[in-house]
Amino acid sequence: MRNLRLNFLSFFAKKVVIEKTRVHDFDLLSWASQRVTLLLNQSNITLSEAHTKMVNPRFPRSTISTITLSSSAMSIAFCIVLALSFLVTHSHSSHHTDANGGAAHGFESTRRPILALKTDPLKPRLDQIRKQADDHRSLALLYASYARKVKLESSKLVRVLAELSRNFMALMNKPKYRPLFGDDLSHIDESVLRQLEKEVKERIKTTRQVIGDAKESFDNQLKIQKLKDTIFSVNEQLTKAKKQGAFSSLIAAKSISKGLHCLSMRLMEERIAHPEKYSDEGKPTPPEVQDPKLYHYALFSDNVLAASVVVNSAMKNAKEPHKHVFHVVTDKMNLGAMQVMFKLKDYSGAHIEVKAVEDYKFLNSSYVPVLRQLESANLQRFYFENKLENATKDTTNMKFRNPKYLSILNHLRFYLPEMYPKLHKILFLDDDIVVQKDLTGLWKIDMDGKVNGAVETCFGSFHRYAQYMNFSHPLIREKFSPKACAWAYGMNFFDLDAWRRTKCTEEYHYWQNLNENRTLWKLGTLPPGLITYYSTTKPLHKSWHVLGLGYNPSIGMDEIKNAAVVHFNGNMKPWLDIAMSQFKPLWTKYVDYELEFVRACNFDF
Repeated sequence: MRNLRLNFLSFFAKKVVIEKTRVHDFDLLSWASQRVTLLLNQSNITLSEAHTKMVNPRFPRSTISTITLSSSAMSIAFCIVLALSFLVTHSHSSHHTDANGGAAHGFESTRRPILALKTDPLKPRLDQIRKQADDHRSLALLYASYARKVKLESSKLVRVLAELSRNFMALMNKPKYRPLFGDDLSHIDESVLRQLEKEVKERIKTTRQVIGDAKESFDNQLKIQKLKDTIFSVNEQLTKAKKQGAFSSLIAAKSISKGLHCLSMRLMEERIAHPEKYSDEGKPTPPEVQDPKLYHYALFSDNVLAASVVVNSAMKNAKEPHKHVFHVVTDKMNLGAMQVMFKLKDYSGAHIEVKAVEDYKFLNSSYVPVLRQLESANLQRFYFENKLENATKDTTNMKFRNPKYLSILNHLRFYLPEMYPKLHKILFLDDDIVVQKDLTGLWKIDMDGKVNGAVETCFGSFHRYAQYMNFSHPLIREKFSPKACAWAYGMNFFDLDAWRRTKCTEEYHYWQNLNENRTLWKLGTLPPGLITYYSTTKPLHKSWHVLGLGYNPSIGMDEIKNAAVVHFNGNMKPWLDIAMSQFKPLWTKYVDYELEFVRACNFDF
């Protein structure tokens, strides 16, 4: 038993020597503590074994217990003493190494603190210092290279100028020209003089060219002027590039994609092939279309797919879809495609009326100022000229040069009471929105006698009336406040009874006629809307309508998630390739991919 204990202690001592080269002081203490605990457990085991052997008559009970306890105590004491002695030795070795400037090797190189390696607070500072040194070293090398280049160019110039000077001296010292400069000036050979004059003029020409090129190296004013000319030229190029870029972006945003064109053509083909299936001519108007007790929506668009997404998203999130009525108005060219699209699916039981703007006979040039202005040759030239240099003269308001701002579809929102005379309230929706929640709560809002319910868009000094109208004009300055808060088109709740009382359409006509020469605002529908509903707009909570998904990538997803309607206003429409990828799924999930015509056009959303 004694030999077994000695062998164990010898092995334990070797283990300590090996371990002390691997761990730090703190780690060694932990290790020694674990070893003591282990030995205590072994002692307990040994006591248990001894207890079981007490039945052996060859060993007295007292002898067995004494031997076991003594061996265990000796082992524990030896382990503790060995660990403490190693700590003292390690501490002395560390101080000795530090005193010698950190030159020691061996165990010191392996006893680096593990925790310090993981979280060294000076590591970022060291990295920053090193990066700064590397950056400035590279900068110094760059300037050194430039200095060498300048020195070489200067040396070359010195050699060239010195060579020119020597050429003049050599020319004058030629033997055939020396008599010309002698004391005897009574007779000068004209042929020799002519030859000298020719050679001198050739050298003068070369010298003037070299000096003219070298003058920049010495004349600071000339350098400054040349730099100014360069900066001016670059600015001109930059301005031209910005105009071309803005114009190209506008074309990309307003163009019809191949998929949309394909869908319209296929739907129209279906309409022509089966006219009796999709035409509503001669059929009585369903009573639901004019029932004021239902929830009515106005949607004016020539984009078939976008219009279907608006209706689809609204009905998928409506609690009672059969109580909702959509009034879809398009132009004559897209009427057949719209009729087919909304006949192919029942949209959860919603009632959908599809009409062309030509069906409203009162919308003619004698009544509608926009249509009358469109007949003006001056306005047509302003909108439909196709030269880039003309179309980009006013880059700030370039988007307003698009003819869609004079389209009657864009101005139908000002004629809602006359288009739907039996309705009391209606919700206007743009075709680039997506509905995410049930909207019937809008009909429960107390409008306080106001006509237009809309979400305000002003914050700070942005989106105020001053940004949309010309306040240098006396009429605008007299009637409106430049600091008044603007609001958004796209989701607007209109009280048609209040509209009729306040005669908002007549107010719109008055201001639209005054702006025929575009002196009050730069066209579009928002400025006349701000004027028409100046004192009759009720602000809605911002969660009803979140804007900017077509131009602002920093909109938070929490804000979008809580919105009843999200609006892709801006150039990056969700059906275009230039759409922002993080917002596009909000729109594409409401596209009816199960429809045969949609699948046939290979939309790559």
